[in-house]
Amino acid sequence: MSGGSRMPTAGEPAPRVSLHLLGGFQLLHDDTPVVVPRGLQRVIALIGLRPAATRSHLAGLLWPETPEERALSSLRTALWRLRQDPCCPLRTDGDTVRLGPTVRLDVDDLVETAALVREGAVPRGAAGAGRHDLLPGWYDDWVLLERERLRQLRLHMLEELAGNHLAAGRHGEALEAALEAMAAEPLRETPHRLVVRIHLAEGNAFEAVHSFYVYRDLLLRELRLEPSPAMTALLDDTLAPIRRASRPEPPPRRTDRTAKPAPRAPTAPSPPPSMPRSTR
Repeated sequence: MSGGSRMPTAGEPAPRVSLHLLGGFQLLHDDTPVVVPRGLQRVIALIGLRPAATRSHLAGLLWPETPEERALSSLRTALWRLRQDPCCPLRTDGDTVRLGPTVRLDVDDLVETAALVREGAVPRGAAGAGRHDLLPGWYDDWVLLERERLRQLRLHMLEELAGNHLAAGRHGEALEAALEAMAAEPLRETPHRLVVRIHLAEGNAFEAVHSFYVYRDLLLRELRLEPSPAMTALLDDTLAPIRRASRPEPPPRRTDRTAKPAPRAPTAPSPPPSMPRSTR
């Protein structure tokens, strides 16, 4: 590794070390980038994502198709190379390896923010936390698993954040969080449902109906599916007058009770009965 790092002298504060894995690998010493070979990047990244993992576990994940003894030997060599740097970000404790206590990991920031949101808090900048994927362009099995885990964690965090803002009447902040979730997964229904709820809470019926039909068209085009009944039910009260107005009125039916009786034609009076003729 290289980047101009040096061992701090007595009395000097320890350098700030930060490891970024979201959006790409980057190791910083006092905000100065450190050049790390790709092979060592994999070792550092895995140790950051699997704290306190044993050496055999790390070796198995890093070299899954290599015999165990050879994989352990490769790990020992990698750790030795890393320890040659005066600001090595790793600490070994017996059979386990972890990041040093002064290393700040951006993945931990996302996990901590999600935990706060889950407790009902609204941390500053939470909507933008974890916006970038974990180690894009890396396709190791352990990377793919962690990438999906963090993606789902962020989606649920954004949806909970939008719900917290909506419950408190902060419609602008709620919409921002819901739109972040929508951008991360356009076909996912939950953020679209939140957007409709937010517009309805603000009294913007047109925006709510428009958002619903934009999502419905997208879902039909991409998956040939309809929105769920739960989402459709959100607009029942809003669309009911429109549906009634567009329904043709049936023609009125006349019944015998309502029909007026036709006037009866006048009849001539009956002639008086003839008197019997008397006979003598």
